[in-house]
Amino acid sequence: YRRLQQLGGAKEWAVQRKDAGPAGLPRLHRSGIQAQESSPNSIIRGRERGEMEGAGLAMKPVIKVAALCGSLRRASFNRGLIRSAIQLCDESIEGMKIEYVDIAPLPFLNTDLEVDGKFPAPVEAFRQRIRGADAFLFASPEYNYSFTGPLKNAIDWASRAPNAWADKPAAIVSAGGNFGGGRSQYHLRQVGVFLDLHFINKPELFVQAFQPPSKFDSDGNLIDPEIRERLKQVLLSLQAFTLRLQNQCVILRKLGG
Repeated sequence: YRRLQQLGGAKEWAVQRKDAGPAGLPRLHRSGIQAQESSPNSIIRGRERGEMEGAGLAMKPVIKVAALCGSLRRASFNRGLIRSAIQLCDESIEGMKIEYVDIAPLPFLNTDLEVDGKFPAPVEAFRQRIRGADAFLFASPEYNYSFTGPLKNAIDWASRAPNAWADKPAAIVSAGGNFGGGRSQYHLRQVGVFLDLHFINKPELFVQAFQPPSKFDSDGNLIDPEIRERLKQVLLSLQAFTLRLQNQCVILRKLGG
C-alpha cells in the first residue's frame, strides 16, 4: 500500500478499512475516487463539501484585462495582436475578458491640466478603466530601442497619484522588425519596476512581422496560426499568474484580520 502511495496509485484506489485482508492489511479495491468512510456523518460532510465547492465555482470572478497598444496606426500589427487576444478569450479561455483601452484621446502629460485635484475628462475616464482592471496586456512596438511616446504618455497619466497601475499583473507582446519589438518590452519592464507592475516572465512573444511567411494581413489582422497559439499561451500564463496573486492577497487579508 505504501508503494502505491509512492507511485501515486493511492489517488485511484480506495481502502475499505472494515474489510481487512491477510496479516491485517486492508484490502484495496479499484475505484475512481480517494478513500472515503461510509458513515452517515462522512456522507453528509462530503455532500456539504461538494456543495461548497460547487458554489465556489459558480461565484468564480472573471478576470478583467485592460489591453493597451503603443501604436496609433489604423492597421497596426500590435493592435492586431490585441484583437486576436480578445477573440481567443471569447472563444477558448474561460474566466478572462479583455477590453481594448484606446490611448489616442489622451492629451500630452501636463500637470497644469490638473485643476483642484481633478484630471481632464479623457484622462479621468482612462484612469477609471485602468483602476477597474485586474490585469494588463501591453502590445508594444519598438521605436528607437524603446516603447512608443503615446504609450509612455498613457502610463504617466495613470501613474499620477494615486498610482492606478500598482500591484497588478501584466503581460507584454510585440510585433516589429528583426527583434520583434523585444527592446521595447525590456524597457517597459524597467518602467514597470517603479509602477509596481508585476509582469509575467514567460512565455515571451516577439513577432517578426516582416519575415515570411506573412503574419498579418493588410488590415493588421493576425493570420498566422502558430503565432496565435503562442499568444494564447501568453494569455493563459497571465490568467494563472493573476489568480495566484489574487489568492495570495486573500490569504494575507485573512492573516491580517
